[in-house]
Amino acid sequence: MEELILSFLTPLPTLVLFLIIAGTLFTLSKGADVLIDEAVAISAKLRIPKAVIGATIVSLGTTLPEVSVSVMAAINGNPDLALGNAVGSIIADTGLIVGIAAILRPIVIDYNAVRVQSWLQLAAGALLVVFALPIFSSGSTGVITQSMGFVMVAFLGIYLYWSFKNSKKEQLSEIDAEIQEHTNENLIKQLVFMAFGMAVVILSSKVLIPAVEISAIRIGVPQSIIAATLVAFGTSLPELTTSVKAVLRGHGDLAIGNIIGADILNVLFVLGVSAAATPLGITVPSNFYSLHFPAMMLILVFFRIFTLNKGHTLNRKEGFLLTGLYLAYLALNYI
Repeated sequence: MEELILSFLTPLPTLVLFLIIAGTLFTLSKGADVLIDEAVAISAKLRIPKAVIGATIVSLGTTLPEVSVSVMAAINGNPDLALGNAVGSIIADTGLIVGIAAILRPIVIDYNAVRVQSWLQLAAGALLVVFALPIFSSGSTGVITQSMGFVMVAFLGIYLYWSFKNSKKEQLSEIDAEIQEHTNENLIKQLVFMAFGMAVVILSSKVLIPAVEISAIRIGVPQSIIAATLVAFGTSLPELTTSVKAVLRGHGDLAIGNIIGADILNVLFVLGVSAAATPLGITVPSNFYSLHFPAMMLILVFFRIFTLNKGHTLNRKEGFLLTGLYLAYLALNYI
């Protein structure tokens, strides 16, 4: 199938390839939306606690586009794309999406709810940087090895178990609304739609990856930069739409929780599974040490500081600062 897609895409003009990239990013987002909705509805029918659904299934669902793109890229021998997508998604989630959400409406933060989670978010970013250091590999550049991938997946299991236990104390009204919307639907229909959403996500990623590769080669831009900007923004669309919708409905704390969870899963789930899926691991390009990792950690640190302010409110000034940091990051990528 990959050869058929590649033979179809290769002769197309570059402009058409960009249109295909935009289209597949859109279908990735929509496929993830369908999958999330039906997973929530099925879980409700199976009487899994509502808060547990929000803390596990929804968070996992919104990172599904990143997982599908990164894992496929890693298996196909494109580690730049896998790593760039995951790191770029963290930067887009925390800088652009949280920034836009705070600009739209200042977010009152439930400090008790995010106190541990935001530290885990920062720790996950730090873990990625440590694993990527060259001191753990025999060469001059770092390698996130397959064994490191398995360690991340193990941490993912621990994180999900902790979330499962902790989320029983939470009441997420946004998730309640999702459940009520789908409660009366037929279970077989829900399973069919969930499978359809998953198929759309997987097929979209299979088209997106070679389109990005061909475009990057033609315009002379490294795949890691394309992945960390264009692809990362596209695969972060589920988080963007979910967060903006939550903020406009007065559930800013839900938006913050969604972003924090997505950042943690981008490291443990997206990169963990991607590294575990390839025996050679993921080689870290040199520009990650000079730009991508510093930008990621800078934005994560600022976000952590903002969630600790006295009023526990993420205001518009802080939103503009986070958005500005993201735009500066974009500019540095293409200078």
